[in-house]
Amino acid sequence: MRAALTPTIPATTLALLLTLAALHPSAADAAEEDAITPYRPSVSSPAQLPVPGQLEFEFGGLHIKSGGQRRDSLPYQFKLAFTPQWGLLIGGEAGVSLRDSSVGSSRVRGLGDTSVVLKRAFLIDDATAFGLELGIKIPTARDAIGSGGTDVGLNGIFSRDLGSVHMDANLNVTHVGAIDPGTAPLQTGLSASFSHPLSERWSVTGELSGLRRSGTPSTAQALVALGYSPSKRMTLDIGLIRGLNPASPDLAVFAGIVVPLARLW
Repeated sequence: MRAALTPTIPATTLALLLTLAALHPSAADAAEEDAITPYRPSVSSPAQLPVPGQLEFEFGGLHIKSGGQRRDSLPYQFKLAFTPQWGLLIGGEAGVSLRDSSVGSSRVRGLGDTSVVLKRAFLIDDATAFGLELGIKIPTARDAIGSGGTDVGLNGIFSRDLGSVHMDANLNVTHVGAIDPGTAPLQTGLSASFSHPLSERWSVTGELSGLRRSGTPSTAQALVALGYSPSKRMTLDIGLIRGLNPASPDLAVFAGIVVPLARLW
C-alpha cells in the first residue's frame, strides 16, 4: 500500500499566486479585454492558440511523491501567438527542490530544463480544431534534476466541444536525448482531458495520460482539478494527480494561475 502524502504546496508558491491575483485587473476593469487561453493544469495541450499579440503567463507549484523521493517545483510557461494559426511557447521550471530519503536527507536544488515549442493550429470551426507542436527540451538543469539530454518531440492535438464538455486529446512522440543501455530513444505519449463548467466561474477537469518507451516501464496517471476564473483574464487552478501503476509517481498536488502579461500588438 502506498504511503499517504501530506498535500502541501510551498508557501512561496501560494504567496506568488496571491500576489499575481492581487495585481491583476478586476473583472470590471477587464470586461472589454481579450480572454486568456489556459493550457494548465492538464498534460494535454489544446489545439487553440491565445489571442494573437497577447503574451500570456502560466505559473504554479507542484509537489510530487514517488516512493521515498519528494520533488517540489515551480513550473512556468510563456505563450504568444503571432497569428490565429502560429504561436510560440517557452516553459520550464523556475526552481526545483529534490530529496530522496533512500539515499540520505540532503536536498538538490536548481533550475529545471527549458522547453521551446513552435505551434500550428488548424481551426475547423467554433467547436473543432487540430494542432501540431514541434518542441525541443534543452538540458538547462543539473543532471540530478533534469534528463541530462536534449529531447525533440512532435505532438498531435485534437480539440472538440462536446456540448458543454471540452475535450483535448494528444498523441506525441519524443526522441529522448539521454538514454540508458538497453532502452529505446523513442517515447510515445497519449493523453485525453475533459473539462466541464460547474458555474459561470468554476470548472472541473479530468484527465488520463501515460508514456511508453521500450526498455522502460510504462506510466499511467489520472488528474482531477478545479478551476476558478474571477474574470476572463485570470484563471486559478488546484488539483491532484494519482499514479495508476507502480512505474508512475504515487501522488502529486498542484496549484497555479494563468494571466496575460502584455498586449504586444
